[in-house]
Amino acid sequence: MAGDVRHLRTTIDGTDVFYREAGPADAPVLLLPHGYPCSSFQFRRLMPALADRWRTVAPDYPGFGHSGTPDPATFGYDFDAYAGFLRSFADALGLKRYALWLHDYGSQVGLRHAIACPDRVTALIIQNGDIYEDVLGPKYETIKAYWADKTPEKRKPLEDAVNEDGFRAEFVGEVDKGVAERVPPDLWKLHWPLMDTPVRRRVAVGLMEKLEANLAWFPRYQAYLREHRPPTLILWGPEDGYMPAASGRAYLRDLPDAELHLLDGAGHWLLETHFGEALPLVRDFLGRVHA
Repeated sequence: MAGDVRHLRTTIDGTDVFYREAGPADAPVLLLPHGYPCSSFQFRRLMPALADRWRTVAPDYPGFGHSGTPDPATFGYDFDAYAGFLRSFADALGLKRYALWLHDYGSQVGLRHAIACPDRVTALIIQNGDIYEDVLGPKYETIKAYWADKTPEKRKPLEDAVNEDGFRAEFVGEVDKGVAERVPPDLWKLHWPLMDTPVRRRVAVGLMEKLEANLAWFPRYQAYLREHRPPTLILWGPEDGYMPAASGRAYLRDLPDAELHLLDGAGHWLLETHFGEALPLVRDFLGRVHA
């Protein structure tokens, strides 16, 4: 059945890769790179809800979810490496043209991929993905403190965030109680055991450290948007300490024709808490620009 989500595996550059797929093989494609600290699991509701008209594909990155964890000597575990992985994954599945979902780390991975392969990207859906340094939220202060003073003491808060309590805080730590009640505990109860290995914990901390170098890419992301002007839907949860409402509005500097929706009460994980509001917006948008 087209609406069934299929749970599949392939091999990319020697790494076992898990991915989810739904929808007809010949339908327009929506590619779904995930955020931190999650996996393709974050799209489990969205995929069957679009499968009548679109083919949705969501991989787990190497070192995340149910994918393999290659030796750090052979895989870079930085945003460049993940962008390269996304291209190899799309190639392996024969995906030539697709809309691209940008969320959290997936925004950094996806935009680097879009810069490298602009002819492939037909449209963007942006969900709380930051690319404007002047509007970063207050939760960046801990990471910035480490960037400014790379000592073990300043690194320790980053390490301390990589545990089950830290994962829980990522999912429910910023929204009010009523909204938090909509977030299933599976998100941290299932993901933390998958990430609780020495290599994966180092990967998680390392990606936080590498966000500093990623700032140099922000102007390149913005230039891509100005140059190519892909049709864009911006779905934003303003209750986000890393990426507040101003971070979502900032995209209009480079994409003045983008559709911006700030979902009242939503935070970073709006597909968990405001799915009923988000889905009609996604379907309407894709129906107009990617049908």
